[in-house]
Amino acid sequence: MIRNARPEDAGKLAGIYNHYIHSTIITFETEPVTAADLAERIQHIRSTGLPWLVAEEDGQPVGYAYASPWRSRPAYRHSVEVTVYLDREARGRGWGSLLYQQLFDALRSRSIRAAIGGIALPNPASVTLHEKMGMRKVAHFNEVGYKFDRWIDVGYWQCLLDRNAP
Repeated sequence: MIRNARPEDAGKLAGIYNHYIHSTIITFETEPVTAADLAERIQHIRSTGLPWLVAEEDGQPVGYAYASPWRSRPAYRHSVEVTVYLDREARGRGWGSLLYQQLFDALRSRSIRAAIGGIALPNPASVTLHEKMGMRKVAHFNEVGYKFDRWIDVGYWQCLLDRNAP
């Protein structure tokens, strides 16, 4: 089941995200987040009118996806950055595709034109997911992040969701 995030999800979602902070280059955050941090982030995203979705299995969150404003200036208001994270045990079972499909549908209903996803590289699973969703690589930045004593490249993938958006 895919549903809107609720405040009580924040603890489980922080646990999912903290794995990526501690163990991977997928996020450039380096310090763990708390349930309060995630609850605040969820509230902030929702206050912008954008979706934060949760995948739930057997009553427990197993992943999440959300969209955040691409940039703060008004002319960017129809562009968003999309993000998805899955519990380690939920990877490879289709949850990422389901979350992104519902997220993209929700964005289309809000007249969002461009969805942009940043991927720390290498990350073949994330590249595959983004391209499966119709996104194409549009940029590559060399050595823009530094984590775990190494430089990390970032690629950006994009798709146009609603060609009729203003």
